[in-house]
Amino acid sequence: MKKTNEDWDFLTGVLHEDFQMVKDKFVRSVDFSYREFEINDTHKAVVFYLDGLINLDRIDLNILTPLISSSDSIWQSPIGLQDIEKKILSASVASGESLQEIMDHVLSGGTALLVDGLAQALLISEKSWEKRSVEEPTTEVVIYGPREGFTEDIRTNVSLVRRRLKTAQLKMESIKLGELSQTEIIITYLEGIADDSILKEVRSRLDQISIDAIEDSGYIIELIEDNPYSVFPQVLQTERPDRLVGNLLEGRIGIMVDNTPFALIVPITFFQLMNSTEDYYEHFILASTIRCLRYFFIFVALLFPSIYVAVTSFHQELLPTNLLFSVASARESVPFPVFIAALLMEISFEALREAGLRLPRAIGGTISIVGALVIGQAAVQAGIVGAPLVIVVSITGIASFMFPSYSLTGAIRLLRFPMMFLAAFLGMYGILLGVFLILSHLVRLQSFGVPYLSPLAPFNFSDLKDVFVRVPWWSMKKRPSDTGKKNPIRMGRWLRPQPQKRKK
Repeated sequence: MKKTNEDWDFLTGVLHEDFQMVKDKFVRSVDFSYREFEINDTHKAVVFYLDGLINLDRIDLNILTPLISSSDSIWQSPIGLQDIEKKILSASVASGESLQEIMDHVLSGGTALLVDGLAQALLISEKSWEKRSVEEPTTEVVIYGPREGFTEDIRTNVSLVRRRLKTAQLKMESIKLGELSQTEIIITYLEGIADDSILKEVRSRLDQISIDAIEDSGYIIELIEDNPYSVFPQVLQTERPDRLVGNLLEGRIGIMVDNTPFALIVPITFFQLMNSTEDYYEHFILASTIRCLRYFFIFVALLFPSIYVAVTSFHQELLPTNLLFSVASARESVPFPVFIAALLMEISFEALREAGLRLPRAIGGTISIVGALVIGQAAVQAGIVGAPLVIVVSITGIASFMFPSYSLTGAIRLLRFPMMFLAAFLGMYGILLGVFLILSHLVRLQSFGVPYLSPLAPFNFSDLKDVFVRVPWWSMKKRPSDTGKKNPIRMGRWLRPQPQKRKK
């Protein structure tokens, strides 16, 4: 979308002409407000803003009162922009000469002041609007750790990060995206730690975006990821300031978007999606055990229904005799093939889960649990499915809730269905084929040039300290080699606790 020549018109210094251009832009805008007044009864002026985006009390106290009540002799001589600026009590005051500068400022929640005889406008920042307070994140709940989460206000989010990194190395670069929305995007990183080539690539991909509006960080993800056709997330979304800061300290780059509580982190690897923020707050032995449990259950969430279909349809000899008789007796009265029954149960479970998310929070969880129990029990009693299949689907559903990243959960849920199709037609060979195709895709996948399966492929033994297990903090002396090569050392040596022995 191109701006017209009128947008770049400069002010003339004639108040009624300049203000008429502004009013023409805001015609049929009920929230456009202005106040005409005189400075010391000698110079006509007008202050204008968008109601709901500013603080009226501060405009009255910091702008109108000092200018109207002042009786200094400077108002008798040809008035100057600096003379007015000295009287205004607001902290942020700038000047603008073009209509476009004024429009951008007012539309962003600022206040503009025009004075007769001056071909420049004063752009004053008295922004104030309703916003949600800082609350506990709802998508990344932890037992131990901070309870603060990002909000929809980008200035609040910036302050949450600044409080945790009190260093001038923390950089915040602001850009505007969206021709109509003019959404503020902030690129944040640690200078001297973040890789320059990755930072350059992030800027380049953001600069290439040309779109009417950016309403959420999800818009940004689809426009900057390496492989848009992959179901696996290549950009990490987080609602937690501490998680963003932890990744900045490893040399990664954060992208904060106004009007959304989710910040983006790039580049990422598959193993980052399996790590919870709480892993770094608990004892390393407990954290490592839980992390290993997650890796086990990712195979359960992806393959358990497929293995059940393959074994009961093609490979009954793999089951112990007693278990085989039990499964066979449960399926004796079931009219559908095992694949159709499994497919129906999985689709029903996904529908219940989605319905629970869309229903009001007070009843959503109850409906999901009760619905699953009632439907499962009724299906077994009606002879539509067997009891073992209900158990398989239930365990699979529980396993899919164990992953810290909701985006990864969605990818696993989606891949579960083609894996079931392969198992139904090719048995265990189909499952092996599907796993091979998924691994081949993951090996080729990259996130801003960083291999998705790093440090496993390509293999880097020193970086395995924070993959399947989490070694003690005093052993993680270096940052990940993919993102922290510019400044690899992050802590001193000999930090392992060694209490001194008491002298007898």
